[in-house]
Amino acid sequence: MTERVRVTGPPRHTTSGRPASRLGDVHEQTALGDVYLRSLLREQLGLALAVLTALGLTLGLLPLAFHLWPGLVDVEVAGAPLAWLLLGVVVYPFLLLLGWRYVRSVERNEQDFADLVQGGSEESS
Repeated sequence: MTERVRVTGPPRHTTSGRPASRLGDVHEQTALGDVYLRSLLREQLGLALAVLTALGLTLGLLPLAFHLWPGLVDVEVAGAPLAWLLLGVVVYPFLLLLGWRYVRSVERNEQDFADLVQGGSEESS
């Protein structure tokens, strides 16, 4: 016959009865945990809107620029039309840079959130 073993997780509370970290509030879906999650989601939404705004103001307004200034259609750089160079060459590094910055910022927001919820027991008096 095998002996039963009780498997437990890390302690949730300190000796004073307070939660060891704010992560318990998030996992238990308390009001405070809800505030933390809403804060993270608000930050992520704001970042996504900022990236979409940057994308719209750069690439989205390019056709409008060619419409408002028809002389740009005739401009050539290195023997190729400017519109082709902008939309066929310059766009891709710009999108890669924008995506890279977005991912870095999202990861930084998530790390800040993780630090916030893990650092609950280190309160200064």
